[in-house]
Amino acid sequence: MKKGIMRLVKSMTGYGRAVETVNGREFTVELRSVNNRYLDCTVKLPRSLSFGEDAVKQAVKNTISRGKVDAFLSVRSEGADDGKVTLNESMVAGYLAAMKQMAANYDVKEDISVSLLSRMPDVFTVEKPEVDEQQLLEDLLSVVNKALAGFDAMRTAEGKALENDLRSRGQTILSLVSQVEAGNAQTVADYRTRLENKIKEVLASTAIDESRILTEAAIFADKVAVDEETVRLRSHLEQMNTMLTTGGAIGRKLDFLLQEMNREANTIGSKCTDVRLARIVVEIKAELEKIREQTQNIE
Repeated sequence: MKKGIMRLVKSMTGYGRAVETVNGREFTVELRSVNNRYLDCTVKLPRSLSFGEDAVKQAVKNTISRGKVDAFLSVRSEGADDGKVTLNESMVAGYLAAMKQMAANYDVKEDISVSLLSRMPDVFTVEKPEVDEQQLLEDLLSVVNKALAGFDAMRTAEGKALENDLRSRGQTILSLVSQVEAGNAQTVADYRTRLENKIKEVLASTAIDESRILTEAAIFADKVAVDEETVRLRSHLEQMNTMLTTGGAIGRKLDFLLQEMNREANTIGSKCTDVRLARIVVEIKAELEKIREQTQNIE
């Protein structure tokens, strides 16, 4: 990332529209995009602008790197460059003479009319002036870029909302992780107390081997220890915040990071023997699922 350039988190969903008259032609450009795993751009434009399809796709590619984008373009001429229609008089004279001869030779009614002659092939000639395709393309792209500006502004605004939501849910998960850590330590302490009471009850003696209790408690603590998983989960959440700050096309990276966070949450859940802690882990998983759904919208 170049120094001084701030990259923002953007949504893959966006809409932009621009209508502008340039050099006697009214251009209308409409852009729509939805979520997609990669960039898929479809451009629909009239035959007169077909030469500009690749340039339009490149302009879109310069703005968005992921998503399914549909671009609709149209043009309407306001000047006299639509073409000149001229009458092919020699062709009309030929048709007229042939029709009159047909009527005379075959004794049929002569019902020649303008509407009839006008439907005959090559009666009219349409002369279109030469078009400066380079200038036309520049005019078209100027309107495309304006539509892209509105399109990108909408994606940026929605991206900011997604970023705020992800950061908020990340903080919620951190709070829940702290509760798991505190509860896990209490679970070990409770286990040691229960173990001591059970030994006293069974032995009915005051001579209790303290080292044995410590050993059993240590074994139990090792089985239910989640400190490694919570440390990694905290690290992943910190990495997510770093990605959100860095901005740019981070959607795929977030997808992978969410897989790692879910793996840690599942491991923590498998080690929790306390019902209350298990419920907290369920809340963590629910928040991770909401984050996953939101990341599906991020470019």
